[in-house]
Amino acid sequence: MRLARIKGEAGASAVYHCISRTVAGEKLLDAACREKLADLLMALSAFTGLEVITYCMMPNHFHLLIRVPEAREIPDAELLERAEGFYGKKGILSTLAREGMTRQGRIDAQVRQTLLGRMGDLSVFMKEFKQRFSRWFNRHAERFGTLWAERFKSVLVEDIAGALRTVASYIDLNPVRAGLAEDPKDYRHCGYAAAVAGGNGRVRRGLMGFLAGRTWAEAAAEYRTALLLRSAESGHSSKRALDPATIRRLLGEGGRLSPGQVLRLRVRHLSDGVVLGSRDFVDGVFERYRQRFGPRRRSGARPIRAVPLPGLMALRDLRVDVVG
Repeated sequence: MRLARIKGEAGASAVYHCISRTVAGEKLLDAACREKLADLLMALSAFTGLEVITYCMMPNHFHLLIRVPEAREIPDAELLERAEGFYGKKGILSTLAREGMTRQGRIDAQVRQTLLGRMGDLSVFMKEFKQRFSRWFNRHAERFGTLWAERFKSVLVEDIAGALRTVASYIDLNPVRAGLAEDPKDYRHCGYAAAVAGGNGRVRRGLMGFLAGRTWAEAAAEYRTALLLRSAESGHSSKRALDPATIRRLLGEGGRLSPGQVLRLRVRHLSDGVVLGSRDFVDGVFERYRQRFGPRRRSGARPIRAVPLPGLMALRDLRVDVVG
């Protein structure tokens, strides 16, 4: 029996790094598919109210950094606007909601509950996202059957600047690690590239939420430096970045490396660590889910072995293939 997913406190804001892969890891997602995934993500985000911080759509998997906001009462007028934006004005739920507003000045309770049941929940969001894309993909590719290999993985991330910067950078550097681009701004299927291009205010707001810059220009310069795109020290230095083989060798030798260098590799804690954040944050989640763990385990926070990510700990103590 599958265990229920570890989540943030009920009703409170929480951030998740979500990952899902195609069947057998096949590279089924061409450029048109990745564009469709990004478009659907933005539309579903606007409808549900979940915030997209960044994302990356790859040929055989995707990464999302999503914030589930604090629960709040949604007025009927806003609920109708969201429904029409996502389903269209002629959609069944949109039509029923508008009829209720016209007839009695409010949306019928059953319709309202149906709409609210699709908002504010990560699992519902991911199910809708993957199912809607699967239906489109099977029509697009003239195929049938399962597209996704497994239920999605998620890591609960502490909603603080350091943790968000680390995970967002890791996600936006995916195409660099895979050799698909030297600079993620040139990989149009990631959040950073979308924000740089200027057509996606939703992702710009997501990235600016953890950056110090007051304007996008200031925030973009800060984030670009954090990504360490071109060098070992700065996003604007002429010194070339270390290659992955050198980074692995230096890690093995106990060398001093920056977080930006390490994020050019696959770091399992960022996708398999279950919970990521400060010691207090991870221990707090551990205490809420204490019944999941054996009686001999006394604390939750575990160090991220062999990887210099200062201030961050995980719930799982990963020992094998920590970086790849």
